[in-house]
Amino acid sequence: MTKLSVNINKIATLRNARGGNVPDLLKVAIDIQNFGGQGITIHPRPDERHIRYQDARDLKAIVHTEYNIEGNPQHNFIDLVLECKPTQVTLVPDAIGAITSSAGWDTVKNQSYLTEVIQEFQRNGIRTSIFVDPIQNMIEGAKKTGTDRIELYTEAFAHEYALGNKAGIYPYVAAAQLANELGLGINAGHDLSLDNIQFFKQNIPGLLEVSIGHALISEALYLGLDNVVNMYLNKLK
Repeated sequence: MTKLSVNINKIATLRNARGGNVPDLLKVAIDIQNFGGQGITIHPRPDERHIRYQDARDLKAIVHTEYNIEGNPQHNFIDLVLECKPTQVTLVPDAIGAITSSAGWDTVKNQSYLTEVIQEFQRNGIRTSIFVDPIQNMIEGAKKTGTDRIELYTEAFAHEYALGNKAGIYPYVAAAQLANELGLGINAGHDLSLDNIQFFKQNIPGLLEVSIGHALISEALYLGLDNVVNMYLNKLK
């Protein structure tokens, strides 16, 4: 079964819109795990517009499943991850001020930099993952950095699937097959939803984990958080 890690950035966005502590981010993280979620993902950004650095510290004490911190490995982010020591760190090449992630790493151009950062995290017992597009030489470049896993950037798949083009899965299948051959673990995320997750899961060999936030929280507005978490779990079996 592929693990479901729930990204709770949108809960933090809602909280920050009014100040105070409603909704309570920590309680939501606890509830998601109690509902069956197998991990909690956060993606703090330098301006702390949703997840705050203190949230990352506070969550460490209450996440008893997998704790995944995503972000661009700038100095403050690296320091935060080394302080919190999550289960996994996912390296994402976000530009400062980006609304959301929009591309994977160029693992060839940034190979030396990524290798250095990955080695630092691994020395501290933190599993590493690199956000990548489903491109063969980017997968090969990821392997050369020494990363434990890759996270396939799935926006292109989700877009094509919504248009009825199921052939959009093909680059991801090829990328997953190569990752498996190279001994890389496979995660995936971005724009995965209840509509497309089962098809994606069924076609990606060796898919270990998906990280889902925006769609899951949006769907929960209509269907309820407990219900939605379990709907994902059923589709990921």
